[in-house]
Amino acid sequence: MTFSDCVKFATENPTCAVATVEGDQPRARIFGLWRANETGFYFSTGTPKPVCQQLMANPKVELCFYKPGAGPMELGTMMRVTGSVEFVKDSALKDELLTEWPFLREMGVTGPDDPMLSLFRIAGGEVKVWTATGPGQENVETVRF
Repeated sequence: MTFSDCVKFATENPTCAVATVEGDQPRARIFGLWRANETGFYFSTGTPKPVCQQLMANPKVELCFYKPGAGPMELGTMMRVTGSVEFVKDSALKDELLTEWPFLREMGVTGPDDPMLSLFRIAGGEVKVWTATGPGQENVETVRF
């Protein structure tokens, strides 16, 4: 598996769990992936939200994307991405986000330079792709990016 395969998997299955840490307590929530490409996995949140504050205090994060199996007895495929968050300050990129996700404006974001808008990416780290290969058997592929 290549990093391009990982990007494809994420864009085809854009709903994922994002895990952060608050003190010594793990915190997980569901996010929608905005974009994934050779520069990383991109997400947006509001700066006042606890998740943003957690990422500022500790940028280490793990994402978990999942593609269900074809039937009830097929477990599917899980892709975990581990890395550190980088906050993106690029106004042009934030403007693209607002164009592609107009609901953010409906939620009160006034523009790409609105201090309430946070855009972040995971630009490097490790991807582990897990699949079940049979009863009690599994396959894990690791990709570094």
